[in-house]
Amino acid sequence: MSLTPIGAPRQKITVASLREKKLHHEPITCLTAYDYSAARLVDEAGIDMVLVGDSLAMTMLGHENTLSVTVDEMLHHVRAVRRGVKNALLLADLPYGSYHVSANEAVRNATRFVKEGGVEVAKIEGGEKRADLIRQIIDAEIPVAGHIGLTPQSVNRMGGYKVQGKSLSDIEQLMRDATALDRAGVACIFLEGIPREVADLITGEVSAPTIGIGAGPGCDGQVLVFHDILNLTFGPPAKFVRRYGDAAAEITHAVQAYRADVLSRQYPADNESYHPSPETRQALEAVLERKRAMRGRRQITAVE
Repeated sequence: MSLTPIGAPRQKITVASLREKKLHHEPITCLTAYDYSAARLVDEAGIDMVLVGDSLAMTMLGHENTLSVTVDEMLHHVRAVRRGVKNALLLADLPYGSYHVSANEAVRNATRFVKEGGVEVAKIEGGEKRADLIRQIIDAEIPVAGHIGLTPQSVNRMGGYKVQGKSLSDIEQLMRDATALDRAGVACIFLEGIPREVADLITGEVSAPTIGIGAGPGCDGQVLVFHDILNLTFGPPAKFVRRYGDAAAEITHAVQAYRADVLSRQYPADNESYHPSPETRQALEAVLERKRAMRGRRQITAVE
């Protein structure tokens, strides 16, 4: 499969595009982004879907989990990402608490993400129990992405970030969850932290594209966290994370080199400094010469 050169024109990815890719067995690519620069780089590299994940609570804000990030904090980052994304489909997580209290509040918050953030798909965690809610959001003309398996907003209930779908009953529940989301009309279903065999079953059963993260190669697409693939997280990676670069080492090296140059007065150099025009410089030299002469006269007077 040929890769589109960076910067080359390409078609805008839509919800319909995802369905077409699934029908034609074309892998779907997805990465997170949380600011303008990352979003622009990811978009221009040809990624199909950009997700502003509530994982920004950890990657950008330094929290231990995703639970504390607010709607307003999410929207702040979503707006920045929107400015950098031109062709990819833009998704965003509705954060914990934004859709758990009532359907009306959920629709209101999802609407804010569209109107204020330019989001094209709102992402919600949960399976069967979210199906009716998802229908109401879709009825408000807002596409929705589902998310089942290891759902980070349920970390307290699950007792940590643990692989899901280990028992037969758990697998049956995951299948019911996926089917319910598919029937509700979701744009795609994120499958996180489940055995690849289970992800394969779900992918073959639903018409919605499946996007895997720690769910094996059989999904219709894959997503990873931008910071994870570049080693910009402070801790051991999950089993499914593959590092594609070491930005942490590059940044550390650059910062240390800058510090050393400042301490040794090697930065800035003359060619990195601004200079006045020849005419202004000549006039400035005359002013400086008069000041030097005045200082010399004052020194002589002081000695006398």
